[in-house]
Amino acid sequence: MWDDPIVAEVRKIRQKIAAKFKYDVRAIAEDARKREKKSGHPIVSPRRRAKAK
Repeated sequence: MWDDPIVAEVRKIRQKIAAKFKYDVRAIAEDARKREKKSGHPIVSPRRRAKAK
């Protein structure tokens, strides 16, 4: 199987962040929201899909 160095780096960072918050998904998401607001970049929410008829 082919190893992608970018994927490996992303996984390493993901593991580091998860360990920092003791794998608490809510704490990870809250931290992500804080970093998102602090970044100063525009935040785009996905549009809701219309219900199928």
